[in-house]
Amino acid sequence: MESSCNTRTKPKTVREFFTSWYFWKPFIAAVIGGALGFLYYYNVGCASGTCAITSNTYSSILMGGFMGYMVVNSPCARGKC
Repeated sequence: MESSCNTRTKPKTVREFFTSWYFWKPFIAAVIGGALGFLYYYNVGCASGTCAITSNTYSSILMGGFMGYMVVNSPCARGKC
């Protein structure tokens, strides 16, 4: 018999999914990461335009959102590392 320390059950319907932490935790982390990516672009940025991530606002926001998502949804964050 397998023992699991995860006591939360997965949502079964779409409504349960959108009202559970399975959706909101990564979503909030991606939004915060995107905001931090924009702040990094705005404060540090790249004056010459040769930097791949920080020379463009959109790429900086997308990378920040991706990093925020990975912080809370990576296998190591779930204890499976």
